[in-house]
Amino acid sequence: MQTLITFIFSAFVATMSIAQEKKITGIVSDESGLPLPGTSIIVKGTSTGTQTDFDGKYEILANIGETLVFSYVGYKRKEIVVGALNIINITMEFETAVLEEVVVTAQGIRKQKKALGYAVSEVKAEQIERRKEADVARVLSGKASGVQITSASGTTGSATNVVIRGYSSISGNNQALFVVDGVPYNGNQTTSKFLSLDPEDIKEVNVLKGLAAASLYGTAGRNGVIVITTKNGNYTPKQIEQNNEAYEEIIENDFENVLSNPLSTFSIDVDKASYSNIRRMINNAQPIPQDAVKIEEMINYFNYKYEQPKNVHPFAIHSELIKTPWNSNTKLVKIGLQGKTYENDALPASNLTFLIDVSGSMSNQNKLPLLKSAFKLLVNQLREKDKVSIVVYAGAAGVVLEPTSGHQKDKILRALDNLQAGGSTAGGAGIKLAYKLAEENFKKGGNNRVILATDGDFNVGASSDKDMKELIEEKRKSGVFLSVLGFGYGNYKDSKLEALADKGNGNHAYIDSMSEAQKVFGKEFGGTLFTIAKDVKIQVEFNPSIVKAYRLIGYENRLLNDEDFIDDTIDAGELGSGHTVTALYEIIPVGIESNYMKEVNDLKYTNNVVSNNFGDELLTVKFRYKKPDGDKSIEMEHVQSNYEAEPSEDINFAAAVALFGMQLKHSKYHNDSKIEDVLELARKGKGEDEDGYRAEFIRLVSLSQTSK
Repeated sequence: MQTLITFIFSAFVATMSIAQEKKITGIVSDESGLPLPGTSIIVKGTSTGTQTDFDGKYEILANIGETLVFSYVGYKRKEIVVGALNIINITMEFETAVLEEVVVTAQGIRKQKKALGYAVSEVKAEQIERRKEADVARVLSGKASGVQITSASGTTGSATNVVIRGYSSISGNNQALFVVDGVPYNGNQTTSKFLSLDPEDIKEVNVLKGLAAASLYGTAGRNGVIVITTKNGNYTPKQIEQNNEAYEEIIENDFENVLSNPLSTFSIDVDKASYSNIRRMINNAQPIPQDAVKIEEMINYFNYKYEQPKNVHPFAIHSELIKTPWNSNTKLVKIGLQGKTYENDALPASNLTFLIDVSGSMSNQNKLPLLKSAFKLLVNQLREKDKVSIVVYAGAAGVVLEPTSGHQKDKILRALDNLQAGGSTAGGAGIKLAYKLAEENFKKGGNNRVILATDGDFNVGASSDKDMKELIEEKRKSGVFLSVLGFGYGNYKDSKLEALADKGNGNHAYIDSMSEAQKVFGKEFGGTLFTIAKDVKIQVEFNPSIVKAYRLIGYENRLLNDEDFIDDTIDAGELGSGHTVTALYEIIPVGIESNYMKEVNDLKYTNNVVSNNFGDELLTVKFRYKKPDGDKSIEMEHVQSNYEAEPSEDINFAAAVALFGMQLKHSKYHNDSKIEDVLELARKGKGEDEDGYRAEFIRLVSLSQTSK
């Protein structure tokens, strides 16, 4: 009997224990708030464990009362007892003892070899060959044991990759960290050529291997460290560009007099790169160049509650009129376009060519390593009927994966994993090879597309904006579409990438995180890859009996001549499955005096007669588009009445984004509005916000306010 009671009690306890098991999630970051990918989390006393992903996120099953142990090289171990909370975010503290060791070893590595257990190779000044080389790695070739030194591109004068044996990797950049006179250099600078060191100036070089290297220099030193001491001890690199980003100049649209300019004509824009790029700058507390702010791309980053098309056309038109939130003397019109949404299974077979920049400038963690992780999200959605090829370019271009079925995901993923960065950037050669491969495997009636992923820093062959535009204009005649994905910062060439997307019948996105990659390749997979209409143009005609003047907010580099609207030879924007396009006009009603309007003399020979035959029609919107494989445009028309409605959540939010963009650009049209005005509008327009993108915008606006 006693045995039976004991058994029942034990079973009851076990059942209760199982019932208390739950999923714990959270984010692990360092003291500066940056995520710590690869942090180990285990349930103490068990074999249950996991690691944080690229964004520092983790999830693990544990029972209430059990202890989670968080550990990361160079940081203090942390133990947390599982309680009622399901979300446990952890901030790891740097190991101060390690910091003290850094101070000591900065005075001389040799003194600490035995005490700290380093695996160290040492090269003295007298051992360094006196070559006329600007690349320190080349002058050290064969002098340091355990170090592999190879040309990044195979071309004369190219940078070199320095890899410490034991740190080989197929999943990311595995080049050693350089530390010169106590200052670490990484990112673009992980290729050794940047150092421009005169061999005569080097006192000694130490190669650090093992876990102690990572302990001393954190995650940046996980692949080993090359410690260089110069004779003067005050080295300053000559070739580092602190910020060499490039943006096309934007001249803000002014108000147009309806009597003299009744038509507003522009190409649609589904690009969203500007918003994610600005988000990156705000999160990093960086100044935002005014030309980086493209208000239409900020507005179109967000989805709006537009109804799906209900007729033969692949999109539906919506419009709305309210009083302008930042100016009581004007009105605001929102014009929305909703593309038809196709489920993944309904999309035609794809012939995709990944064109990936593997040059030296792509070695940063937020470039090639992030790029590879992002592309894996896309690969995992491919079907058996889809095919993928991979072309890479650095000093030259080459095919690393011939056309492969989406059913062979492992093969495609291995090809991605094997990519490494190094060398110069022959973007033109890469584009030509990618289009050649895409054309050779063209699927009639299918989705034929080149997906270019780069920071845009082309420097070999055809590289100017003009050269690249001409190249893409020629290649788009093949019927192959283009998607352009930007990565990284410091030398990000937004102007070049946008030009490529515009001329290549494609779209442009900027990926700053795995979250953004999930948005581009996950939630918006069809829109990113499948075009449902091309050369989409909008022409708005304003009724001069009601509207005195109008101003298109944004779209400055998408404006067309009025006659271009009916000219089918003029290129315009493309619309993808499920894409929405939103445009805002600020209008000055007839009878309203405005400081924004400049008076002109009456005309002597022309007498503008205003018709009153159109009642309360405020404006007429005309759309023209071509089918993806068509050459002749189809036209639609939509009329907006002069009825001022109660603002919807969507127009409140779109107005908030536009107002924030105007403030960032220091526009004269934001009417001395404040950040608080943006926040108030955004909160009114937040709505259900299932994916949290609008809440993130509110956070960014608040952050931009506190960082000033």
